[in-house]
Amino acid sequence: MRVLVIGSNGLLGSDLMRQLASQELIPATSHDADIRYLDQVRHLVSRTTPDWIILAAAFTDVDGAERTPELAFAVNRDGTRHVAQVARESGAKLLYLSTDYVFDGSSNRPYEPNDPIHPLGVYGASKAAGEEAVKQRAGHWIIARTSWLFGSARPCFPEKILSAAKNQKELRIVDDQIGSPTYTKDLAKAILELINLDAQGILHITNSGCCSWFEFAREIIQRFGYKTSVLPISTTEANRLAKRPACSVLSPAALTSYGITLRNWQDALDAYIDELRGKGKPN
Repeated sequence: MRVLVIGSNGLLGSDLMRQLASQELIPATSHDADIRYLDQVRHLVSRTTPDWIILAAAFTDVDGAERTPELAFAVNRDGTRHVAQVARESGAKLLYLSTDYVFDGSSNRPYEPNDPIHPLGVYGASKAAGEEAVKQRAGHWIIARTSWLFGSARPCFPEKILSAAKNQKELRIVDDQIGSPTYTKDLAKAILELINLDAQGILHITNSGCCSWFEFAREIIQRFGYKTSVLPISTTEANRLAKRPACSVLSPAALTSYGITLRNWQDALDAYIDELRGKGKPN
C-alpha cells in the first residue's frame, strides 16, 4: 500500500513515518507541495500515485490564527479542499487530521463524532471548514479528530513545561480547560490500523482519560522529579488571545467499534518521558 504523508516532518508526521514503515511511504512537506495551491497538490499526487493520503499538515497556532485568519483558512480550509479534490480525482483515499477545537466545550459528556460542531475561534473554524471540504470533495475519507498532541519529534506542551521548570520556581497553568492528552506514537499506530481496515467516516482518536492543563503539567513535573511548584489559574487569568473550549473530551465509541483502543494518557506520558530521556532531553 502506497501512503502519501503530507506534513511528514511535523509533530505527528514524524511518528507516522516511523509507524507506517511497513508500508510504501511517500513523505511530503511544504517543499514538495504547498497545499494552498491546487496545481502543486495535483502535481505531487500524480507523481506519487498513492493509495492513501494522510493530511497531517495544518496551521495549528491557535492564537496566531486570530492574528492571521486569512492564512489559517488558506491552509486549513483551502489546502484541505485541494487535497480532497485531488484525492477524489486520482482515486486515492484520504485521512484528514482534525481537532477537538471544532466543539465549543459546553457539553456535559464526551463529544460523539456526529454531535453538532460550534468552534469558538478562527483555528477551530478553519479546521471545521476543512472537515466540510473533505465531506464535499473527497471520495473515500476518514476525518480523525484528536486533541492535545504531545510527542518527541517537535517541542510541545510537556517539553515546554520541563524547559520552564528548569529555570522557574513556580509555574501558573490553566485549570479550567479539560481534554485528553494524546501521544503521537499512539495516534500514529491507530491511524495505521484504520487505513489497514479501510475505515471510513468521522472518528475520535485520543488517549483515554482526561485532565486539565494544570493536572497535565503537574504530572509532567512530578515524573521528572522537579521541585517547581505548579499553581492553577483560570482561563481568564491566562489572558490568551483565542477562546478555547472548557471541556473538549472526545468519545472513543466509534473508534472502539473498529476494535481499536488507546492506553490512558498517564501511561502514554510515561512512555513519552522515557523517549525524551533516551534522546538526552531536557538538556
